[in-house]
Amino acid sequence: MLPAGYVLSGLIAVGIVFLGSRFWWGPAAASREFGIADSPPPSTGLNAWLSVKGTRDIAAGLFVFLLLVNGSPRLLGEFMLVASLIAFGDMATVLRSGGSKGVALGIHGFTGLVIVATGASLIFGAK
Repeated sequence: MLPAGYVLSGLIAVGIVFLGSRFWWGPAAASREFGIADSPPPSTGLNAWLSVKGTRDIAAGLFVFLLLVNGSPRLLGEFMLVASLIAFGDMATVLRSGGSKGVALGIHGFTGLVIVATGASLIFGAK
């Protein structure tokens, strides 16, 4: 259970860093694919806010890497459980905005569940 938790944590971290970098390098596409209904057209101001979001995503992914190399599966697992709130918050935001239920549940909600399962496998696998 523990090796799977480490592998999933690494994959999640890579995914978070990748998605965060998309908000830096391709903010219009990243914004469209996030799922919020009636997103405003790209502008200098919006792109700046999307870069802020991207920076936070990149930092969150790097936190996972930091905890991975720390060697404490319980601490990494607990972090993952807390971090799942980001994905579930994104899901709620998309649903509240009238966005795509498929994107909200299928991307953000599923991601949150995978992060919870990863955190649980690390916590229960820790000695």
